[in-house]
Amino acid sequence: MPHPSQGGVAAIQMVSGASLESNLSMAAQLLNQAARQGARVAVLPENFALMSTSDMVSCGAVESGDHPVIRDFLGQRAKELGLWIVGGSLPMARRPDGSWIGGRVRASSLVVDDSGREVARYDKIHLFDASVEDAHGQYRESDTFEPGDRVVTVDTPVGRLGMAICYDLRFPELFRELRERGAEWISLPSAFTWYTGNAHWHALIRARAIENQVWVVAPGQGGYNSEQRRTYGHSLICDPWGEVRAELTEDGAGLVTTELDRERLKAVREKMPVWAHRRL
Repeated sequence: MPHPSQGGVAAIQMVSGASLESNLSMAAQLLNQAARQGARVAVLPENFALMSTSDMVSCGAVESGDHPVIRDFLGQRAKELGLWIVGGSLPMARRPDGSWIGGRVRASSLVVDDSGREVARYDKIHLFDASVEDAHGQYRESDTFEPGDRVVTVDTPVGRLGMAICYDLRFPELFRELRERGAEWISLPSAFTWYTGNAHWHALIRARAIENQVWVVAPGQGGYNSEQRRTYGHSLICDPWGEVRAELTEDGAGLVTTELDRERLKAVREKMPVWAHRRL
């Protein structure tokens, strides 16, 4: 087994639509590719299994029943490939304590280990309710989703992971707390609009990486998910110095991989010990 201080991570980009079957088929192909390229952990984008928010509530009800299609998919693929998977985001109709939400779902990111076991769950805290100058216009995630209320970190083969989803990127206090809890890298599955991504994607990711001295693995949706929805893509992996180490610059499905070098992480933190210099 490779030494746990090193390991390849894949950021997977998709153009998910309204067909669960088609989306899972594409995700399976890309996970296979990630495993062939030596990744130990693969991160899927936000809404990888279903892009349409109008389908989220009904799918969430299914996910809480006896046939959790998406969760089974993640577990089976992880076990078959010997790959840890961060499952982008998927709709969950129950809270982590098992209680029903009712009327809405949570956008949940699941971490599945290489035996197919779910080892962590993060529910998106910050919901995207905003007006955007694109064909879609108005976005109101709170109509469909209930916000989460827990900060989540978990140990993985490539270091301690802090979890965030898409719009969370605009709230630096969450990333500060993840670093406080020992995060060495942060997963950021996303579906940024083309308009907001073109303006802010790279700047925000680099800022969060630099100020917290963490790796950021940010897979996104990238292309025309529907006639009214174009997502920005540019799935990337950024190092603790703010350098983009790998990036998918074209629209469409694909992936990028790199090694999360924990020795580089240690060196950056030692040479510029900003954490010790903080004044509250």
